[in-house]
Amino acid sequence: MSKRKILIQLDPDPHASVFDAVVAIDAGVEHLLQYSRVEPAQVQGLVHGAMFTRGVPDLASTAIFIGGSSVAAGEELLKQVTRCFFGPMRVSVLLDANGANTTAAAAVLAAARHVALKGAVATVLAGTGPVGQRAARLLARQGAAVRVASRSLERAQETCAAIAAKVPGASLTPVKTSSTPETAAALDGAQIAIAAGAAGIELIPAEVRRNCASLQVAIDLNAVPPLGIAGIEVTDKAKERDGVNCYGAIGVGGTKMKIHRAAIERLFTANNLVLDAEEVFAIGQELKT
Repeated sequence: MSKRKILIQLDPDPHASVFDAVVAIDAGVEHLLQYSRVEPAQVQGLVHGAMFTRGVPDLASTAIFIGGSSVAAGEELLKQVTRCFFGPMRVSVLLDANGANTTAAAAVLAAARHVALKGAVATVLAGTGPVGQRAARLLARQGAAVRVASRSLERAQETCAAIAAKVPGASLTPVKTSSTPETAAALDGAQIAIAAGAAGIELIPAEVRRNCASLQVAIDLNAVPPLGIAGIEVTDKAKERDGVNCYGAIGVGGTKMKIHRAAIERLFTANNLVLDAEEVFAIGQELKT
């Protein structure tokens, strides 16, 4: 008799995410155990409860999802979770704090529909944020030359160094974009632009976007007005504007949701999966989005 699918949701926030819970249920999870305000020191007891209650052949029916609004906190929880595993005693785990992995994967896949990523030049605005860092990392791993843009050149440099440590041979350039001329320079010659900034902050003025002759794809991941890329609508999905294929946050969101559900489903195919940015992107590549 097959065991019921149990997902253990670890969330560092005061309330475990309802959004993540609904997606989990829609992905076929039969029992959802939610834990909020989870701190790193509490992880071992929770993971051991998942590992030692079923025999090894049945551990694929138990999995862990790490969510929450803080990607840094989620990364620390993931580190603590994987430290608990030994030999065959392990369960599969997915990190998608703040939707960073699934959103970044969806954005890069959208760009890949229009531009061959290998050898392309891509500028990631707000590239030091959680989604921006992952988008830059995925683009670099696909062979793109990535300009990591930030209002702080120092932060952009730190992000490039962190990505280079994970992606040997990556082509990364830190750029400062604290003014309109700097933003225009960061986009000059780029085929891909991804704006991954905070809600309500315009990163690319309309004039800069229109004057970038090299641009082929513009992707804005901000759904709150003013949008990150002026002139793009939140529902745009491969909408041509001024000769550029444009995507808004909702236009990318459909793919993000498909990837999220598919990643949850994948957790229950084995007991030894650790799904971070690259693994989530690979799942997205398999989907017809």
